[in-house]
Formats: sequence, structure tokens, C-alpha cells
Amino acid sequence: MKNLKYFILGCILVLGSISCKKWLDVNKDPDNPNNTSVLIQNRLPWIEHFYQYTSGIANFRTSCQTGVYYSTNGSQNTFSTTWAASTGNVTTPYQSFFIEVSSNIVDMYNSAQKQGAYYYMAAADVFHALGYMEMLDLYGEMPYTQAGTGNPSPKPDDGKTIFNGCMAKLNEAIYLFSKTQDPGAPSFAAGDMWNTGNVDKWTKLCWGLKARYMLKLSKKADLYNPDSILYCLSKGPQSNADNILAPCYNTTTDVDYLYGDPIVTNGNWDYVAYGSNQRIAQYYYNLLTNMRGAGVVDPRMSKIVPAAMSNIQLDVNGRVVSYVWNRSVGVDSYGPSTRLVKGGPTSIAQVSYAVSSTTLKYTISNPTDFANFVAAVAASGKTYSVSGTVVSVTYPAGSIYVNSTNYILAGDTSYVNLRSSSLATSGITAQGPTDLNWYINASGFTAGAIASTGSFQVRPVSDQEILTYHEMCFIKAEVMMRKGNSGDAATAYNLGIQSHINMMQTKLAQWQAAGYNNPDMWPMSTATISAYLSSSAVANAGNITMADIMLQKYIAMGCSIENYNDMRRFNFSAGNVGSFGVVYPGYDRGPLFTGTAQLTGTSKTDPFYWMRRWSLPPVYEIQYNGVNTLALNKHAADPNIWGMPVWWDCATDAEYYGYLK
Repeated sequence: MKNLKYFILGCILVLGSISCKKWLDVNKDPDNPNNTSVLIQNRLPWIEHFYQYTSGIANFRTSCQTGVYYSTNGSQNTFSTTWAASTGNVTTPYQSFFIEVSSNIVDMYNSAQKQGAYYYMAAADVFHALGYMEMLDLYGEMPYTQAGTGNPSPKPDDGKTIFNGCMAKLNEAIYLFSKTQDPGAPSFAAGDMWNTGNVDKWTKLCWGLKARYMLKLSKKADLYNPDSILYCLSKGPQSNADNILAPCYNTTTDVDYLYGDPIVTNGNWDYVAYGSNQRIAQYYYNLLTNMRGAGVVDPRMSKIVPAAMSNIQLDVNGRVVSYVWNRSVGVDSYGPSTRLVKGGPTSIAQVSYAVSSTTLKYTISNPTDFANFVAAVAASGKTYSVSGTVVSVTYPAGSIYVNSTNYILAGDTSYVNLRSSSLATSGITAQGPTDLNWYINASGFTAGAIASTGSFQVRPVSDQEILTYHEMCFIKAEVMMRKGNSGDAATAYNLGIQSHINMMQTKLAQWQAAGYNNPDMWPMSTATISAYLSSSAVANAGNITMADIMLQKYIAMGCSIENYNDMRRFNFSAGNVGSFGVVYPGYDRGPLFTGTAQLTGTSKTDPFYWMRRWSLPPVYEIQYNGVNTLALNKHAADPNIWGMPVWWDCATDAEYYGYLK
């Protein structure tokens, strides 16, 4: 851990010196900066950037766990489909936080303290809380008090210690933000990419994070304090103007020096929509199309669920002249999972672009499948012929299709991937900065055949949501519901929905004004919004339930680890928390479940039935630091560690410490 720390520190310092070396002390070698000479205003934006990257990994992979995304990637598929919880998921979030963020916040704090730069000290405290709380959410126990000290074998701490430490850091940050920086201290605006030095927004971020973290204690009768949460909410964001959003761009082909990923893009996009493996899961899709069984399509659906062109017609020059939008459907891995049962958990196929007319021959021996396939081809209007058990289908030039003779895969064009292009990744020189659509290849781009319009939260230019007003509204709605005040709960719930729609609408209008050529990046119809808000898809004070609150929050949070945290607090679909019933109906192990070694619980009310944490990185904390790790939690290396609740997920300390023995 020590060597990794100083490797990354060196890289950050070098980058800082390249871009800002004119501000370095002339008596120090600008080509060999160290942890005391680097300017704090150069260090903060890199911490912000790398935190976005770290959180993007965690947001994506936990979103696979919670039914937002389906992935064909072997590791993430164990979260989205088989529940076999591969350790291939666990190292990158841990590594990127400790190497790129944690290793720098101590030095920034110390340097800022010497200069009376209280806001930079406070920002270091905020990133301490953001990062270590995320690590606690994922791993439970890990090095904390000895982390960042240079100790190559730091002892881990329990979840209670980490939680309380993070809360203490937020309290100190609030105090530091209330001070005035000393004369000569670097301007906070000079280093702050998120809020351009707006101390009021940073202070509201601290209070909002306190509310978020205190809500995690909802199972603990001795610690859960609804009035304290409400007080924190009163000090946190009060409108969308207070949202803490990390701005992201598609303005350069420069890539990250360590990972090779675009340097100014959205951290969620870096994992969800950089490549072609991810699709919308049916669980999320169903809530966007049939919330509360109302059969009403959410106006946000077409901005979140991607589309591709279909039934493409080309002109004599090979350009698209007509088409129909094929809005994706969700991949089912929780219900019958018919398609995946036939083909396998990772079998959703990638699509190809037909440069010229292409005929594929499908051999189908199953009579029912044969009849269904022929009926589907006939309905699509494609040219086809039948000979015995062979169906020949012609895909005209311009078609987006699956280039395989396996008939099971032929319909996978229904599952549009989430991919969105950037200047640094499209591979198509002529594709400009305002065209974020994904084209399968250069021929498809030249024709104008769009293979994916992308998704609102996970484009390279999407704002990365750090803390939002709509989240605060949903927290208030839950707290009021727990207090038995359904009227105020409904008011906060409706405000949460409206504020999320408004946040989206503002961004969509900005994109349209900037000239993005994608209708999924343009504003929603105000009439459709009004109709949705007044429909039976949205609850009122007379019929609101906790499930209504949490499912609307789930939609709004989308690609966020907070959905995973919320699901654990309500024991997923066990229905055994308070009198709230099943809060996440339909969320359960599907027919492709193979995680019997990782999840040993046999009933929904058994904690070990569900994925409640991640295993620690097997090399860093089991192989190299196993003596310390196993001394605290002797089960840390057990296959079923995935089902062990973290500290805040336990009703009592006795329950938690009992798991560690």
C-alpha cells in the first residue's frame, strides 16, 4: 500500500507541475515536486477527479446488484444475474480510492493548515468522509486509523469506528467552512472544480451528507434519530440550485495517465457506457413504464432508456433517409428470464452494421421456437424464406442486426446497449464533440445509423451527481413516513419527483441549446410531465406507502450506490422491516442464480440470503495483510462473506460483533 501511495502521488505531482509550474517556488525543482511543494489548489481538482472515478466504479457495480443495469461482462454479470459475486469486482474501487484519493487528502490537509487555507482543510475532510464511508458501505472493515500513514500493513478498523470517524470529519468541515481563510491563503475557487469556491454549497454538502449517513442507522433503535436527520436536512440543499454536481465534458482526447480513460468525462460513464457490455435491466425498466401498476410511461423513460435506429432505409448515396426508433426493453434476470435461460447469463449479443445486404440462415429444430421465430421475422417486414428447419433472413444494407446464425441471439437488437461516444473513444475522427451517439463503426457513422442514443446519467457530458436536492426530499419523505406523518411524507415525496424531473429538464435544455444532435438529449414534454404527476403512478397522502417513496427514489438515484444502501436497510424484498411490507417487490434471485457458496441463506429473512457487502480485495487485504484482517474479522476470507451485514446494517452492536467472531 505504501509503494502504491507514493507512485500515484508522484504522478499527481508531475501533472500538477506541468499545468501550473509557474506558481511553484523558483528555488525548488519543478520537475521533481514532492508532497510539500505541490500547490494545494493543484491537488484539489485531482482529488475531485479521482473521487469521481472511484465513485463511478462503485455506482456502476452496485447498480448491477440492485437491478438498474444488466452486464454481459463476466464479473459484473455475477452481480446482475447469477449472484455468484465474483471477486473480480472488488479491487478497483478499493485501489482507486486508497491510491488516488486517500493518499492525497492527508497531505492536502497538512499543507493547507500551514497556510491557514481552512476551506482546503475542510474539503479534505469532506473527501475523507465521502471516500471512507463508501469503503465502509462496500467492505465493512478495512484500514482506517492507520491508513495513509505509510504503514505497509495497516490494521483494519471496525465499521462503527469508521462511521463515527467520517461523521467527525464532516463536523470539523462545517466548522472550518465557517471560518475566514488567512490572508495570503490560496483562493478556494482556484482549485475547486465542483462548486467554483462556493463555500455555502460545500457547507450544505456537509449537512446533506450527514443526513444521508444518519439515515443508514434506521435499523438501530438506540441511534436512529429522525429529528436530527430533519435538522440536517434543514441545513442542507434547499432547492436544485444547491445541487452539488461535478461538471463533465467532451472537449479533449486527453486520457488519464494511469487508466487511459478520458480525463474530463463523467465517472459513471467511464464504467457504464464507455463500452458495449451494459443494458438497462428489466427491474428498472418496469418502474419507468409501469410504476404502481398504473401502466403509465414515465416521461423520464425516453431520456434514461436508450434507443437505436431500426427499419433503416438508405438513399443512393448510402445515407439514412428513413428509420424507426427502437427503444430498448429491459433485460430480465429476476423474473422468468426466458431469453437468458435459453442462451446463458452473459449471452446478450453485440450488434453489427450491414454495409451490404446480408442473408443469414438459422436452423431451428424446436417447433415452438421455429413458429415464433418465423412469426417475428414476418412481423418485422424482412425478406425471408423457409426450407425444412432452416429459416433464411435477409438484412438489407443499413441494418443494425446480430451477425450470428444462432436464432436465440437474433432478437437481441431489442436490448440497446448504453454506450455513448466521446472524442477520445469513438475511433471516428469525423464525429464531432456534440455527437455523442454510438455508431457501430465508421460505415455506420457515414450512413448516419445510430446504434445507441445513450442514457441521461451516463453520458461523458452528464453531470456527476454528488448530492442532490431530490435525494434530500426522498430522505425527508422516508423520515416522515417512519414518524407516521403520511401527509408530510407525501409532500416531500412529490417534491422529490418534481425536483428530479426539473433537474433533468434543466440539463436537457442546456444540451439542446449547446447543439447536441440527439433528441434523447432534448427536454421532455411539459404536457407529458403534468399527465404523469397527476396519474395513479404517483401516490398521494391517502395511499402513499414506503414502497412508493423508495421506488421513486430508486428511479431518481439511478446509477448510485445509495440504492444499494437503501435496499439493505429494508432487507431487499424480505418485507420484515417494521410494518412497511415489501419495499422492493419483484427483486429476488432469478432462475440463473448460482451463488450458493457466496449466499448461504435459505430464506429471505436470513441476512445471508442477500449480497450485503463485498469481499475485501484478495491480494491487498487477504494475501498481504491477512494477519491483521483476520484478527478483526475471522470470516473475512470465507466464501459467504458477501452475506455478512456491515455495521450500520445491524440492529445492535452485539449482532455486528457476533458476525466477526
